[in-house]
Amino acid sequence: MSVRALVVDPSAPAAVRLGEVPDPVPAPGQVVVEVSHASLNHGDLNDARSGRVPVGAVLGSDAAGVVVRAAADGTGPALGTRVVALASGAFAERVAIDTGAIAEVPEGLDLAKAVALPVAGVAALRSLRAAGSGPGRTVLITGASGGVGRFAAQLAARAGAHVIASVGSTARGEGLAELGADEVLVGLEGLERPVDVVIDSVGGSQLVAAWHLLAPGGSVQSVGWTSGEPAVFPPYATVGPAKSLTSFVIEGGAGPDLAVLAGLAAEGALTVEIGWQGAWDRFTEAAEALRGRRVSGKAVLEVSRAERRAPALLPQG
Repeated sequence: MSVRALVVDPSAPAAVRLGEVPDPVPAPGQVVVEVSHASLNHGDLNDARSGRVPVGAVLGSDAAGVVVRAAADGTGPALGTRVVALASGAFAERVAIDTGAIAEVPEGLDLAKAVALPVAGVAALRSLRAAGSGPGRTVLITGASGGVGRFAAQLAARAGAHVIASVGSTARGEGLAELGADEVLVGLEGLERPVDVVIDSVGGSQLVAAWHLLAPGGSVQSVGWTSGEPAVFPPYATVGPAKSLTSFVIEGGAGPDLAVLAGLAAEGALTVEIGWQGAWDRFTEAAEALRGRRVSGKAVLEVSRAERRAPALLPQG
């Protein structure tokens, strides 16, 4: 048997095409999920062109759908459970996923919104946790109109921090104050006082400017590089009171953090904003909108109708 999937193809527009791959064969600690929705990230676009995901391999990290085969070792969610997951090769009709990378989606939370949580939500949650963002802290978020930025603004505000959101234009800053940002700036112009934490997803010259704003003992968490520009630090920029620039990658099972995020979203305590949604055969359109910074929040791909019908449960064992 085979399933449809979005696979890397350098000759295709956006270096991705819709093709077929073998049906997944799960390991004992994996469930098989029939995917209804996937979420597109800037990292996926880079993966498709950089060679990090090999030609012919399935792209993607964010998936949501229904469990159609439970794990043979008895761990993880039961058959028929609605789930969200962070897993490599997520852009396929069916995916085998480690039970530690998956979380149940609470009633009342649509899978289209749940699927926006894995990469962006977990990156926001873990980078803030690593840097420390409690009461009395000032947190600067660059690229705040994107998926990571909007989640980070909300989570930092919930933690009691003073949140400064930096965006590329006035229009892209709309709605951030309602999400918890105390200040919304275009770029970093006019910001002179020091900040304790920077969650940076832009890179380039803005990363350099943010470094100069960082207070002694502060931390820049580099979670992305959407500008594609080099960051050039002037001489002696790194000489002075101790502060840190930390690279970031999501490691280890994301299941527990996904459960926290899904719970907050289901309660209405975490707003999920979808700036683009459409069928996955419109991948090129979604990629161009995301790369062109025409998406506020997340871009969601509709893979199947699994949420609106009973999934085809697979034989167990």
